[in-house]
Amino acid sequence: MKVFNEIETARLMPIRELIDALRIAAQQVIDGDIVSPERLVVALKEGGVMLSMPATADDIAIHKLVNVNPRNRHHGLPTIHGQVVACDALSGVMLFQVDGPTVTGRRTAAVTLLGISCLLPQAPRSVLIIGGGKQAANHVEAIAEVYPEATIRVRGSSLQSAQAFVDRFKASAPNLVIEDLSNQSTADVVITVTTSKTPVYLEPAHPGCLVIGVGAFTPDAAEISAKVINASTVYVDDPLGATHEAGDLILANIDWTRVKSLASALIDKPDFSKPIVLKTVGTGAWDLAACRVIRANLERS
Repeated sequence: MKVFNEIETARLMPIRELIDALRIAAQQVIDGDIVSPERLVVALKEGGVMLSMPATADDIAIHKLVNVNPRNRHHGLPTIHGQVVACDALSGVMLFQVDGPTVTGRRTAAVTLLGISCLLPQAPRSVLIIGGGKQAANHVEAIAEVYPEATIRVRGSSLQSAQAFVDRFKASAPNLVIEDLSNQSTADVVITVTTSKTPVYLEPAHPGCLVIGVGAFTPDAAEISAKVINASTVYVDDPLGATHEAGDLILANIDWTRVKSLASALIDKPDFSKPIVLKTVGTGAWDLAACRVIRANLERS
């Protein structure tokens, strides 16, 4: 079995190929061609969790095991540790092992970009990212590649942290700037990628702005205010997992009958006259799509 490190894993997953693979996988989940059960969540100490996420299809099977501990940032450690193993769907033979955090980060950013392509009527001119960690970095890199003309604004926990983030990625994302708080409601897309358990996005919901919640992954955490959630048309990437993990929606006492799947937006265009929120929680199906991209690039090399 081939084993690939963080750098090698990233190289094998070009962002545009990931978006295309996710588009296919989303439809296959609806059709039942990908089986992706609700992930198993086991508590670790100090608020950490162990996540087990299998998924299978006719062509490939995968299992992702990752540990997530938001407190690691206080100790200079990555928030996510883990691996993804891909197997032959017929024999069960293990094909390769790749870096779990890299798969998670890149496919999560690709899901966001798939959401932008479906839930925004035109390419974004301005994107606001709230957060300054690894997921923020993945999103900046992906947006800069797919939407190079868009201005990417960053809002960090402090002006100093935001400046450090901009300085770090300015070379790869020349349109990256610090958020001007006087113009905070003008972004076409707002993406929250923090570990905060209380809302970091409180601006009034308005048509023409797509708000995407990425960072919160437990039922007691919400990055987006309940007022924004309840005033918007709401989409989720994984309807099954969202009912247990999408704290933004759970704490807003969402009426789940009005929540739509991201996959449905691939078929029916949303009503762009209303505010739209996309909440992503992740699913093994997205990791399976990433492993398809990796396998295809290994076969070509």
